[in-house]
Amino acid sequence: MSDNKKSTKIETRLITDGRRDEWTHGIVNPPVYRASTCIFDSYDTMRERAKDPAARHLYYGRKGTPTQWSLEEALTDLEGGAGTKLYPSGVAAVNSAILALVSAGDHVLMVDSAYEPTRAFAKGILKRFGVETSFYDPMAGENIAADFRENTKLVVAESPGSLTFEVQDIPAIAAVCRDKGAYLLVDNTWATPLYCNPLALGADVSVHAVTKYIGGHSDLMMGSVTANERAYPLIEKAAFSLGQTASPDDAFLASRGLRTLAARLKIHEEKALTVARWLRERPEVAKVLHPAFEDCRGHAIWKRDFKGSTGLFSVILKDGTDADTAPMVDHMRLFRMGFSWGGYESLILPSNPAGSRSATHWAAPGPLLRLHIGLEDTDDLIADLADGLDRYREHMARK
Repeated sequence: MSDNKKSTKIETRLITDGRRDEWTHGIVNPPVYRASTCIFDSYDTMRERAKDPAARHLYYGRKGTPTQWSLEEALTDLEGGAGTKLYPSGVAAVNSAILALVSAGDHVLMVDSAYEPTRAFAKGILKRFGVETSFYDPMAGENIAADFRENTKLVVAESPGSLTFEVQDIPAIAAVCRDKGAYLLVDNTWATPLYCNPLALGADVSVHAVTKYIGGHSDLMMGSVTANERAYPLIEKAAFSLGQTASPDDAFLASRGLRTLAARLKIHEEKALTVARWLRERPEVAKVLHPAFEDCRGHAIWKRDFKGSTGLFSVILKDGTDADTAPMVDHMRLFRMGFSWGGYESLILPSNPAGSRSATHWAAPGPLLRLHIGLEDTDDLIADLADGLDRYREHMARK
């Protein structure tokens, strides 16, 4: 919408991007175009549009409508990519992107702290298709070069890591990938385009579970893949071949969420830091895993490459097992158990990363709880956690 996007701050572009006049027709938001069949006025029009079905003209519902195109255009600009494709979930996005970039006989390097469904995809479907995957230490940085093989085609990174929040040195890894002729894919869901730009750091592909912070209201499922000029043609071709698409209703909701992302993330960040600092002083807590804290692995990298932190972090308790957290989590008033995050509500999730590691060893004095800090009053959230930790301490004392 702006003719001078390069001089416009990202907070403004979150509001203006993807709102072309021909898509909005004078209203603020692009409407929801629900479409399967698109009608052609003439034979010549149909043949002309068939020549380039990837172009943004109405051809068939699976190829998109202004509702999806506006979101794709906004994400492309915000991440500085050559193009963006939408998918029905975050898992569909990252796994489809991997399929787009590798072939039978290739080798993939995946970070040991990767999202579990991505890890399972690599060990299952990729292996069946003749693609071998090995896992690397999230703190490898430039030393990842030692893990490369002659047939390494792709590095899959996630920074910070799922559950344990190690921050990776993406520029160092990107330099090795360029030298070796491999692609670098980064899951950027935690930071969003607002707080980190993997493509500017040297990555080829940036993936988001739009379900989370971009959507922001726990009411949609979507993923996105934004890629540079080198990788985007492969991403686009694979998306069309695999029939990947996202519903216009979800695209509308995601676009609406995008407009308030800056305001929401600022509140998530402030509240999460307040709660995390309080948790550090609790006697039941062994460690808080938060990238903004100096003792978090990769904090210096976070400080260099990120513009802020969000509402997701983990806590390691001093004693006990996963099962010992039940008296705490079963009776929380505000923190409810749930696997997703990024919405306005606070969540708590007991988890054990040990079973999802092979290149590194996970050891902790007690169970891990992943917290998402929502938009509730901070004092209320702390009171809920205080009651829960009291229950945990009393339970451990009775053992």
